[in-house]
Amino acid sequence: MTDYAQAMADCLGIEGALGAALVDQSSGMTLATAGNPPAVDLHVAAAGNSSVVQAKLRTIEALGLDDEIEDILITLGRQYHIIRPVSSREGQGLFLYLVLDRARANLALARFRLTKIEQDFRI
Repeated sequence: MTDYAQAMADCLGIEGALGAALVDQSSGMTLATAGNPPAVDLHVAAAGNSSVVQAKLRTIEALGLDDEIEDILITLGRQYHIIRPVSSREGQGLFLYLVLDRARANLALARFRLTKIEQDFRI
C-alpha cells in the first residue's frame, strides 16, 4: 500500500520524470504534487487534464462502450504527459498525472511503472 507522498516520490523515481500530481478529476484540484517541470504549472495542468478525462469519459459513454480509461498519453515536442486514473474503489475519481522529459524517458517503462504505482496506491 502506498500513500500520497510515497506515490509522488515513486512517480519522480521514474526515469525522465519532471513532475507528478494526484488529481481529483471532477474538480481539477491537486491533492498532491511533486517535482517542478519547466514551463508546466502542475496545478493549471491538473485542472486542464481533468477536462480531458471528463471529455473522454463522455465520449466512451456516447459510443456505448463497456470499457474504461487505462491511461491517456499526450505527446508534446519535448515532453510526454501521462494521465492514469486510479482504479481502486476508494480512489474512484482520482488520476495520477506524470510529466516526462521525452529525451530521457522510456515511454513503455514509464507506463509500466506508473501502472504499478497506481495499483499500489491507497487513500
